Amino acid sequence: MKTTRILRIICCLLVSCEGGRTITEELPGDGTTQQDSAFAALPYCNRFGIPLLDYEVEEDEIKRNENFASILQRRGVDYSIIHELTQKATGVFDMRKLKAGNMYSILYLPESGDPGYMIYEENERTHICFALRDSIYVSQYEIPVTVEERYAEVVISVSLWEDLQNAGYNPLIANSLSEVYAWTVDFFGLQKGDAFNVFYMANILDGKETEPGRIVAASFTRSRKTQMAFRYVQDSMPGYWDIQGENLQKAFLKAPLRYSRVSSGFSYSRRHPITRIVRPHTGVDYAAPTGTPVQSIGDGVVIERKYTRGGGNTVRIKHNSVYTTAYLHLSKFAKGLSVGKRVSQAEVIGYVGSTGSSTGPHLDFRVWKNGKPINPLKMESPPAEPIKAENKADFLQMTACYRRSLIPGYYRDLALQIIEKAGVKFL
Repeated sequence: MKTTRILRIICCLLVSCEGGRTITEELPGDGTTQQDSAFAALPYCNRFGIPLLDYEVEEDEIKRNENFASILQRRGVDYSIIHELTQKATGVFDMRKLKAGNMYSILYLPESGDPGYMIYEENERTHICFALRDSIYVSQYEIPVTVEERYAEVVISVSLWEDLQNAGYNPLIANSLSEVYAWTVDFFGLQKGDAFNVFYMANILDGKETEPGRIVAASFTRSRKTQMAFRYVQDSMPGYWDIQGENLQKAFLKAPLRYSRVSSGFSYSRRHPITRIVRPHTGVDYAAPTGTPVQSIGDGVVIERKYTRGGGNTVRIKHNSVYTTAYLHLSKFAKGLSVGKRVSQAEVIGYVGSTGSSTGPHLDFRVWKNGKPINPLKMESPPAEPIKAENKADFLQMTACYRRSLIPGYYRDLALQIIEKAGVKFL
């Protein structure tokens, strides 16, 4: 959307704080505040050394098939200046790579009304300044990212993503939590009343949180049972351990894809949606959009990669002497996947589709234990290596400050009693 506003950069900011509250004075006429008006333009001047003048600033976005020359010529900039800028941009910015939808601003000189500068937002961090008058130049500015620890807590009402967003938190925290708890929490089966508490390192860009960094400590609570997770580096490898020092990383992921829903469960007497014949369905169907990446739930070797009449594009993986998994109805296989290839846990092996005997895009996921089909939603797997004895004291000391805070308030008293009875003390 194209907007034009007068930015009074040299005006005085009438801002004061009373009890932590910011007070601003309104400018007459347009309903904007001096704080809003000045701060909108000051970054241009501060970042690129642009003189503080009474600019008029026009904001717009790159249209489809629009280029640098057409943008400036439409605003009266001579082509000789555009050509010189193109040469000056060498090594700073490729003028051919303007992206449709990206924002840019034109700063008009106060006396002549001519365009003085163009600021292009290449991405949320990188801005490019094109000086159009006097000393013609092109410069780039990377907005610095700071990192700070933040805390969030949410009780499930609708979904983890929506509830985080509704509570005013960054919904991307859901992705980080799903990775930490991939082996212990079924994110397709979250229930109303389940609770997450989390300390994480937030990436702050221009005063705003862009995306969460690593999770430092977290807890998941259901029915008065709390599963904690603490980040700790052991033998130069970071991982997540519970309050007793047991590794949260199991042999297998809980699910082979993210954020979907179970459309059909494990059954020995399901009516097939196409043939209408009642027969066993010894797997779990996850409904998901075509193209959704499908991951191997654990390390293993590909023993089958082919098209079958019923299962369509199918991949079968042998993980060890006990467990084998299969992934059916894939739209396509991952590049380079072949029989005999060794795959790692969480490695993409294909993409959700509707090949074979299928009524719509979904993944039919199956697990065999000692050759017998089992319900993937009820399978258990052994934990990985716990905190070593020589690291236990250091682990407890590093995580002590988080333990009490990670228990939801309405479970805290009971949970503390249980934990302390188990011999885990809060420092």
